[in-house]
Amino acid sequence: MDMTAAPYRRTAPDVPSWPHCAEAPPGGAGCRGRRVEPYAVCLAHLPDAERAAHLAGLRPGADLDHRGTRFTEGLIRELLTALTEPATAGPRIGQAHFEEAVFHGAVPFDLARIDGDALFDGVEIAGNVSFDRAEIGGRALFRQARIGGDADFERMTVRRRAVFEGTEVGGSASFERMRVDGRAVFDELRTGRDAVFKGMEVGGFLSLDQARIGGDGHFDRARINLTTTLRSLTADGRVSFAGAAFEGSARVGPLVCAGTLDLSEAVFGAAMTLEAAAAAVRCRRTRWTSTAALRLRYAAVDLCDAVVESPLSITARSRPFAVDGGELDEQGLSGGPGRPEPGVRIMSLRGVDAAHLVLTGVDLTECLLAGTVHLDQLRLEGKYTFAAAPAGLRRRGIRPARWTPRRTLAEEHHWRAARGRAADGWTPAPAGEEVQEPAALAPVYRQLRKAFEDGKHEPGAADFYYGEMEMRRHADDIPRAERSLLTAYWALSGYGQRASRALGWLLAAMTVTVLAMMLWGLPQNDPKPRTTGTVVGRSITMTTDVPGPANPDGPYRERLTTDRFEKSLRVVVNSVVFRSSGQNLTTAGTYTEMASRLTEPALLGLAALAVRSRLKR
Repeated sequence: MDMTAAPYRRTAPDVPSWPHCAEAPPGGAGCRGRRVEPYAVCLAHLPDAERAAHLAGLRPGADLDHRGTRFTEGLIRELLTALTEPATAGPRIGQAHFEEAVFHGAVPFDLARIDGDALFDGVEIAGNVSFDRAEIGGRALFRQARIGGDADFERMTVRRRAVFEGTEVGGSASFERMRVDGRAVFDELRTGRDAVFKGMEVGGFLSLDQARIGGDGHFDRARINLTTTLRSLTADGRVSFAGAAFEGSARVGPLVCAGTLDLSEAVFGAAMTLEAAAAAVRCRRTRWTSTAALRLRYAAVDLCDAVVESPLSITARSRPFAVDGGELDEQGLSGGPGRPEPGVRIMSLRGVDAAHLVLTGVDLTECLLAGTVHLDQLRLEGKYTFAAAPAGLRRRGIRPARWTPRRTLAEEHHWRAARGRAADGWTPAPAGEEVQEPAALAPVYRQLRKAFEDGKHEPGAADFYYGEMEMRRHADDIPRAERSLLTAYWALSGYGQRASRALGWLLAAMTVTVLAMMLWGLPQNDPKPRTTGTVVGRSITMTTDVPGPANPDGPYRERLTTDRFEKSLRVVVNSVVFRSSGQNLTTAGTYTEMASRLTEPALLGLAALAVRSRLKR
């Protein structure tokens, strides 16, 4: 039966499972130390002469069984020295049984070689413990161990499996470059400060369920060949998997990280699921070769230059993560109860191939999108937000500035703020961030517009079309004549996206046309036809003459009458719908009508186009 998979259970204090010491220390309770054969007491209670003889009889490679024994720092050093060959730097042990042993000082197993199992279940160590570069040919079991100081297992090699389930370390714990050929189990590990797993190599699966790290957790450049499970991991600082490689499937989380969760340059070779509440998630140059799902809370996500070869979904989770029916403590992130549900901010997609990327319920207000590959294939789902143009009327000195609210890129904010518009509400670029020019931002808007059009979201596409045209209008690589045309298009109708602007110009044009008609377009009086006839024999010849319209004269005030207004309005309304009013007009009125029949229907069409762009699905 494989006992390493079963949880360690400490034997009742009064019933040790091994032949125990007959010595009674001060306090009256019996000693739990394993007897040293053929004596009736443990190593700690052997008289000096007998202990010296026992140690002198030990040879490197001997088995040790000191379960429950209490060691001083001097006693453990004497024991290890007796097992050290002169030509080697560390002791050599066969089987090492130290279950429930108590160490009152440091435990120096540096460079130790244990040919069999190293069993330290339930040990209590008051000081530091070090297994630096130790080699264990069998299992290394440290279940329910209590270490008061630091724990150093750097470069330790375990040929079978290593189990640190329920281990508590008062200081920091280092497993840097530790190699485990089988499984590595750190479930319910507790550390007072940092936990370092840099460069660890695990041939089997790695498990850190319900571990608690008092400082930072470092998993940089770790190599895991099989499944990785980090469930309910909590760290008071940052957690880094920079450069780590996961060949098997990985289940990371749910975890709570008060600092940054760093996945930069990590490689996930199989399906991966990450559930985390963290202040930030850094995925710079991270590589996903299989499907992956990131479910996050509170996080600012940086995906700069990440490699996405299969579908990758990033979802903002609205509810706290729960494990075994209980919610994880997010106090370090939430700032206390009553705070609104946290969101997920995407900070950068530069260099990412967005063809396989799905973002759900995220905030793109600060996201840097210039340089994203296949941005037109990006999928946005749920409730998402982009940066908005400043709304309302603001003043810079004496000049008013107004922008209609629309979705914008964070890079447009940076560019406009760099031109001195920060006081108008545009957000400056972060320190050290290069400001993109309009020529570089126009293609970004174009690709976003296509992504929204392909998703049948025409109103959203309209905002990005507006942004594209704005960037083209300001780009320095566009000919002056084309920029002038774009400026006129913007002024008249907001590039066919602002119905109110086009209707305003239409109303102004109609008002001017009506006024021109009343003042100069309508004749002084309606011409009255005159008919004359000539009788020759039995024939009568009739001729009707219509005099030409007479230009109005007299004061302008006398021309502004109700009758002339009604006639002028009829002319203008008919002009908007390409119809002739049939009204006699002066020469000036004829040309005015021709101009209105050309311009006013165009303005009406621009207004209709703007309304359609907001309603089309």
